[in-house]
Formats: sequence, structure tokens, C-alpha cells
Amino acid sequence: MPSNSAPVADPSVEAALCALEAGLSQVMNTRTDRLSNQDRLRVLARLETVVRALPGLGSELIAQIDAQWSNSDFATHTVADTLADGLRISPGEARARCRLARELAHRSMFDGEVLEPELPATAAAQCAGTIGPAHVQVVREFFRHLPACVDTPTRVRAEAELAGHAKVLRPDQLRKVAQRVEAIINPDGTFDDTDRARRRSFTMGRQGPDLMSKCTLIADPELRAYLEACFAKLAKPGINNPDNPTPTQVTSEPGPAPVRVAGEPDPDAVERDDRNIGQRQHDALKTLARAMLTSGDLGQHRGLPVTVIATATIQQLQNAVEQTHSGRLTASGPPVVTGGGSLLPIHDLIRMAAHAHHYLALFDNTTGRPLYLGRTKRIASADQRIMLHARDIGCTFPGCTKPGYLCQTHHRDEWANGGATDADQLTFTCEPHHHLIGKGPRHWTTTATPTKCPKPARTQWIPPKSIDPNQRARINHYHHPDEYLTHQHHPSRPPPP
Repeated sequence: MPSNSAPVADPSVEAALCALEAGLSQVMNTRTDRLSNQDRLRVLARLETVVRALPGLGSELIAQIDAQWSNSDFATHTVADTLADGLRISPGEARARCRLARELAHRSMFDGEVLEPELPATAAAQCAGTIGPAHVQVVREFFRHLPACVDTPTRVRAEAELAGHAKVLRPDQLRKVAQRVEAIINPDGTFDDTDRARRRSFTMGRQGPDLMSKCTLIADPELRAYLEACFAKLAKPGINNPDNPTPTQVTSEPGPAPVRVAGEPDPDAVERDDRNIGQRQHDALKTLARAMLTSGDLGQHRGLPVTVIATATIQQLQNAVEQTHSGRLTASGPPVVTGGGSLLPIHDLIRMAAHAHHYLALFDNTTGRPLYLGRTKRIASADQRIMLHARDIGCTFPGCTKPGYLCQTHHRDEWANGGATDADQLTFTCEPHHHLIGKGPRHWTTTATPTKCPKPARTQWIPPKSIDPNQRARINHYHHPDEYLTHQHHPSRPPPP
């Protein structure tokens, strides 16, 4: 299996990789249909050893990249972004590999001293190919659950014990052993505030095909107490039921108590409410978030009131609304993009707009130029940021996934150099990538795409010569995924990074 990648400068490393690829090619082309099942299992076991060992080498390489990281080496800002682009893996998986490398790879100190991995026995077993990712996950979860008060010698002995069992047990069997060791070390289940603070988290999963998101919450005792009190009122049957024609719901009022519940539900509303407890609690959380946004107590974020920002065209809105035979108006059509990068059904957008601040952004269909929001001050106005939400959606740096909510406003032509704060001269940039822009030999520069470009008025980034000697302009297509499907960006001719 010949490599399509550029050769490695070190001859010994290049020779080893070529030998590995040649061996893999030979194995892939070997016929196995005449083997016995016993031999097939032996082949699988030996392949499993190789597959298990390779991530250990990968962790060492990632740790070395991290220790010697320089922004001038790659067209990315972080190690995780570099892995995601270079290996064509998701940013989430790239971050997971970085975390794994911090625990299973050797660590370099500032003085050059090399330390053992945080989990040395587990790392050695992985490099030997005797344990797999599922075994490693069990060991890592064990230490995440272990109280902070457990001393270092006990932790070292426990890690060596689990790594030894992992060599001969399945992951499900190893998990039983880990639970038993945890019970021995912490028989009373003693945890303090440090342990609880370390474990608290909220993870919002990616949207599925139905645009629903699975969220995972590990709540500390204080948050649980707040939720219990809110759910007792807002998740009652008949409260905040979206299927109720006149739902009893939270409303906003001025004064010291801006949020109140308008009365108790009537018995008929309770009787009609067929939601389960999980659905009622979901609707209660939505009500809390909506009430907080409409209260105005959140102030501003990057020059805009904290609110939901969604981008839709006039044509989308016109095509979405239809009148049924009964005279009711319904809305359907492709979802729109929010300032957080998520997709929102257009019928939800229209319903939400009934109690929202309204903004309208207009663009020239031919040139893509905003029509028109200019400003004589350096700081972009709220209206101009709305325009950028509509045009850029998120950070314009090539491959960056940061949504507009997390972006700063950047002058394509620097304000210090006489650049104007006009909508067609501004662009969205997240803070890390904003720092890459400058006039030095290692800095990036930004310009607008030409009028005759297929994507006019967009922001293109020019890399320094140290990254691309030809300094080819790059555009971020991540926030405009339909562009990956155009003729210019056919999979056989992938877009520039």
C-alpha cells in the first residue's frame, strides 16, 4: 500500500514507514479463504495487537508536537486544529486524542527533562499492543471517579494493578475489577467539594438528522437544588404545554421580580397534558431560557443584546409560508443557521420572531456587497454585527468552526491604516485567529474576494510564505456547507484547507 503523503526528512523513520506500508499491502493482498477458523482467529489476534499498539505511538507524536508547538509551522492555531485538518478527523476526536496524549505519552519539562506518562503501566501495555482503547477508557474513568484525597502511592499501585488485569481481561470484566478496587480504596464513598467541582459539566451534543440534540449534565448539589425548585412549578402538568391552545406559561414583567408564572393551570389543561416527566422538564428549561433572554438582564455580548440571532433570506421566508385549505398558515422549508452555528427549523424561527427584536440585512445578489451599513467609528455597530451574522455566519479563517456568537469584528483593511468601519470591510474572526493577522513575515493578511469570484464579498485569508510559499488565498467553507457540493469543490477536487 504505497503512501500518498510527503516523505519524512529522517531516512530511518521514512524507511520504517515504507516497510510498514509495504507489509500492510502484502497482508491486504493475502488470500485467507483457505485458512481454518482457528487460523483466522490467530490472524485477527495478531492484527489486533498491531492495531492496539499504533495509538501509543500516535500519542507520543502528538505530545511531541504539543511540546514543540509553533504557530509558524501550520496554517492552524492549535494542536487539535492541526490534527483535525491534517488527519481529516473531527475537531472533537482531535481534542480527545490530545487529552489521551497528555495521560499516556512521555512529558517534556521546560528544562528538557522527560517524565513518565501520567498512567505509565497503561501506556506501556498499550504500546505493547496487549490492551485496546476500551481497556484504556476503563482505567481513565477509574481515575476520574477517584477522590482527590487519595495519595499518590495508592494511585500508582491501583494503576499498575488495573493495567495488569487489562492484559488478560475483557473491558467489561476490567470494569468490574475497577469498581472493586474503587470500593476498597474509598469504602465510605467520601467525596468533597473539590471532587464535585472537578466532575461538574454540561455537554451539548451535535444535532442529529432531526435537528434534536442530546445533552449530558453532571450537576453539582446547588444546581440540582435550583432545578428541583424550578421543575416543581414549571414542569407541572398543564404548565408550558406547547400543545395547549392557551398554555399557562412564564411571562416577563418589569420590576424586582421580572419572571412570574401567570396563574395555575385549569383542570382541563392538566387533563389534556399527555407529556411525560422528561418532556415537561425539557419544556420547563426552554421556558427558563426564553424568560431569561426576554428579561434583558443578560445585557450585551460583543455589542449586541444577548438574544437568538438567525439568518434567513426574504425568499426563504416567502417560500416557507403556505396557506392550507382551512385557511391556516403553515411554514416549512430548509432550516436556517443561528449565531451559535446550529440549525433551526424555519417554522420555529417564524414563531420565535413573534416576540423578538427584528433585524433585516440586505445584500446585492450579484456582488454580495452589503447594502449598506457604514460607520465612522472604529467599533462596529450592533447592526453591522447583525450583517456579519448573515454573511459570514462564523469565523472566516479557513477551516475554523467557531460560530458568530464567539467571534470578534475585524477590519479587512486595518483601522490603524485608514480602513473604514463599513459593513463590506468588516468580517468575523474568532479571538485566536484574530491574533494571527498582521504585517510581519509570519502573519496572515485578509482581503475581500474579487467581484467576479463565485463567492463575491467573502473574506479570503493569505497565509505567510513560511506556511505556503505561493501564498494562495483561502476561504472558509465550513459555515457554508453547500459550497462543498458545487462544481468547483467536487470531492475529486477538494477545496483548499
